[in-house]
Amino acid sequence: MEKQRFVVLDGWRGISILMVLAAHLLPLGPKVLQLNVAAGLFGMVLFFNLSGFLITHFLLHRTDVLDFLIRRLFRILPLVWLYMAFVLLVYPVFGPGSSPGSSLGSSLVSGETWLAHMLFYANYPPKPLIPATDHLWSICVEIHFYLGIALLVALLKKKGLMLLPFLGIGFTLLRVMNDMHFSVITHFRIDEILAGAILALIYNDKLGKGLREFFSQGSALLLLPLLVVTCLPDAGFLNYLRPYVAAALIGVTLFNPQSRLVPLLNTRFLVYVASISYALYVIHMFLMTSWLGSGEGLEKYAKRPLLFLTLFFAAHLSTFYYEKRWIALGRRISEKLRRQGGSYEFK
Repeated sequence: MEKQRFVVLDGWRGISILMVLAAHLLPLGPKVLQLNVAAGLFGMVLFFNLSGFLITHFLLHRTDVLDFLIRRLFRILPLVWLYMAFVLLVYPVFGPGSSPGSSLGSSLVSGETWLAHMLFYANYPPKPLIPATDHLWSICVEIHFYLGIALLVALLKKKGLMLLPFLGIGFTLLRVMNDMHFSVITHFRIDEILAGAILALIYNDKLGKGLREFFSQGSALLLLPLLVVTCLPDAGFLNYLRPYVAAALIGVTLFNPQSRLVPLLNTRFLVYVASISYALYVIHMFLMTSWLGSGEGLEKYAKRPLLFLTLFFAAHLSTFYYEKRWIALGRRISEKLRRQGGSYEFK
């Protein structure tokens, strides 16, 4: 049963990346409706919720901080560091006095920009991201969450995870006080990850069984349109509910295998897309800023099938022939340290 439920999460991950790709690569309607923005918010809130859920679930069962950090960083860093190094060497930074029409390599990227990218604080002002790395703000938020939750567990042991609901609500209130409907800055966006963390606590019976009952009786078909509404830029105050509506939607399909959305989420296509989703996310903006994404109107969109084909091929190669080896190396290092007594286990 548990295996089946987590396949459902793979389905949500597949939908998440497809929504983000659609937001960045396809015209989704008249610009005045801001449907591309809404699709991006929809995809990212699912992505962040899933991350918060899975990380918290892992730490609830295996609170080995060193093991957690090694596994996560070996999963995330090899591809994103390689990608950032490549694009920062190839593309100029379009700063003051330069233009998007500048030729490739016409200017050197500053050391400060390299540092902000490689140490993952480029989502904070002055936000020195370039077109091919502009989407990597989310990796910065993820890394900040990894380090923060690892520190929380190291200091307060497993009990520290019980603070996550208070932190989530606190960061949402911070957004409310600053009138921040959506942002790329960590402290204005991390509540979307923490909402998934809250769901993990509910799943593991840390917040009472009554909430499990609520999710098992909920309707995904009612929550789905509500989540769409909370992703609309003009939805006003409802934007603050987005993290929690997304968590409720995922929770309903997680706790209720009979939900009508479950068969869709369990399709082999979505599970496959989920398996290469990280590479799809990291790579796609480089292709968008390359010849494959250039042109205007019909010319630009005539190239889209080739762009998608290239993207999925590259993501498949990256996932199964590059990232897979780093992930395996991280596991071997973690297991070796544990055998040598290097485990930092907190109970």
